[in-house]
Amino acid sequence: MLRPFFLSFLILALAAEAQAATRPRAVAHLIGLDGKPMGTADFRTVSRGVLIEFDLSGLPPGPHALHLHVAGNCDRKTGFTSAGPILTLVPGKQHGYLAEGGPEAGDLPNQFAGADGHLHASVITTAFALGNGKRSIFDRDGVSLIVDQRGDDYRTQPLGNAGGRIGCGVVVRTVGPAPRPKRPVAIKPRP
Repeated sequence: MLRPFFLSFLILALAAEAQAATRPRAVAHLIGLDGKPMGTADFRTVSRGVLIEFDLSGLPPGPHALHLHVAGNCDRKTGFTSAGPILTLVPGKQHGYLAEGGPEAGDLPNQFAGADGHLHASVITTAFALGNGKRSIFDRDGVSLIVDQRGDDYRTQPLGNAGGRIGCGVVVRTVGPAPRPKRPVAIKPRP
């Protein structure tokens, strides 16, 4: 009696694992203004949004604002301003969780670096998607993840009084949605 139950459980587990393997994922490899690597942010589609896992180092201890910006451009010569403003997918949105008309899609909650400058945290957001469509962060010029000098006050326009940009990473898709065939393929039976 246990054998059919175990077999059913195994089939369901393998199906769930296969489905999770095809969900869109992305990664950002961040660098500091000095050009040195700061760590990574892994983006993964989960059943209730996008899970972002940060593993960063070399930061000043304390709170730091993290935002997605509209351009996939991390030019150190511009102090990472080449990444443009914070990502908004709905025209007219304001920056900040506490601002009237906010938040924008690229607003993420502050995260904290320890005394050793290491920041390891996870957040889930439903403000954007990694796949295709109107809520996708993947357009022609990409998107960047920016780490700011201080924490975001969630209110001040346009960047939450978070200080200068000290880290940047272009978000790159690592696993995308399965490609759709352009036309149906007909299989001819053997004679």
